[in-house]
Amino acid sequence: MHPTFSIVFFTTASGAGFALLFLLGLGVPLGLLPLSPWFGVASLAVAFALVAGGLMSSTLHLGRPERAWRAFSQWRSSWLSREGVLSVATFFPAAIFAAGWVFFGLTSGFVGLCGIITSMLAAGTIVCTGMIYASLKPIHQWHNRWVVPLYLLLGLMAGFVLLDLISRFWLLWSVGTPICALVTIILAWLCKEAYWRFIDTSSAVSTVASATRLGSRGRVRLLESPHTQDNYLLQEMGFRIGRKHRTRLRLIARVTGFGLPALLTLVAVLASPLTALVAAAFAVISMAIGLVAERWLFFAEAKHTVTLYYGADTV
Repeated sequence: MHPTFSIVFFTTASGAGFALLFLLGLGVPLGLLPLSPWFGVASLAVAFALVAGGLMSSTLHLGRPERAWRAFSQWRSSWLSREGVLSVATFFPAAIFAAGWVFFGLTSGFVGLCGIITSMLAAGTIVCTGMIYASLKPIHQWHNRWVVPLYLLLGLMAGFVLLDLISRFWLLWSVGTPICALVTIILAWLCKEAYWRFIDTSSAVSTVASATRLGSRGRVRLLESPHTQDNYLLQEMGFRIGRKHRTRLRLIARVTGFGLPALLTLVAVLASPLTALVAAAFAVISMAIGLVAERWLFFAEAKHTVTLYYGADTV
């Protein structure tokens, strides 16, 4: 599939933003995070900026962005519509939670309940984002059991790494948040490696023989291309990535997305407050680079079954 930058940015930014809202909505009412209103201003501003920026970028690849609102009506059958409904619905309790915390210093009672509702809706939104791709049966690299857990773990990883950096401006010594960040980095890394192993060692049930229903007559192959240049289907659903390029990008994703953030987060646990702050900041930067590389590969490595009609033997 063609890795459109707007979708790559949307899935990474909004995933991190909703995960941060999830952590704030749970952690603050339970007293697990700093209760300072200024901490609320900083953390909520980052979360809202990521979510809003991601959602706005998701409309850039549409031919008629002004019609995007129509997708909300298909929530009964479309995971894309459900994602849109939940993402917008999250803003209502999040706004009450933010106003109560920032302007009135309230983190319990009704405000705390709104925070918990925010966290539930944010988690649901991330699940819906993953299900958009996991529900597509024609794409073997997406229609598998690893996609939704991967979206959740990568979101949590981004949320915890961001939260660790922000909280260090209010906590001189922070242990719980970076430890949670380190654990989620490791879990997300293991899940991503399992996903890569799955798509490298398996292929879709459909083949060019089954797609054409000519398998009983012998080996099926493309005799001649139906056109002289790429059409829309091949450009969008038959994106090709070279093996060397893929290997290089996977290495970048492993090092900058998982390895360096894990190492820097561990340094932040053991170092002095100033060194820990610098390490946490570089962990965020490295993670952002790695997540973009990972998400670009997520789209670039996916092949639609329709490519079987254009010369692909398997997908």
